[in-house]
Order: sequence, then structure tokens, then C-alpha cells
Amino acid sequence: MKLLIIITSILFLAYGSLCLITNHMVKEFDRYGLSKFRTLTGVLEIIGGAGLLIGILFKPILLISSLGLALLMFLGTGTRLRVKDPWFEIMPAFVLMLVNVFIFWSFV
Repeated sequence: MKLLIIITSILFLAYGSLCLITNHMVKEFDRYGLSKFRTLTGVLEIIGGAGLLIGILFKPILLISSLGLALLMFLGTGTRLRVKDPWFEIMPAFVLMLVNVFIFWSFV
């Protein structure tokens, strides 16, 4: 379980950073019609990823982080469905949502 948390954390730290610094993500959020939420999304992903790591030692932080990231990925999945992205572009957000729900329920 610890390895799953670490891998998930790394993914969110990386993706959150990309969200803040790449032109690709600027274009993606424009395409979604959510450009004003790009920075917030990136920051929340970085905070959530760090929270997962800290949560290995402090269970309440793990619960808050995993639930928050699951909600964020639920919204991301919905956004990608709304803009009619192909399934292979929807799957990463959907899988990360499921992983974070699994982490949350494993420690409740």
C-alpha cells in the first residue's frame, strides 16, 4: 500500500507542476473553458500529492488528501467527458480517482 501511495503522490506532484508551468496545460484548460482554474488545480494537486506522502506518517492527512484528490479527479473526469475527449484521455483521471478512493477506504 505504501508503494501505491508513493507512486500516486509522485504522479500528482509531477502533474500539478506541469499544470503550473507548461503551455500545453494552458491550452488544455482553455479548451475545457476552465482557464481561471488552472493554477488552483495545479496547486491542489501538489498539495494533495505532498499530503499523501505526509499521510504515510499521519493518517488524518492521508484521508484528507486522498479524498480531496479523488474529488479533484472526479471533476477532471467529468470535464473530459463534457468536452468529449476520447476514452484513453479520460482514463488517467478516472483511474487516479479510483486509486484515491481505494486509498481513502483502506485507511478509514
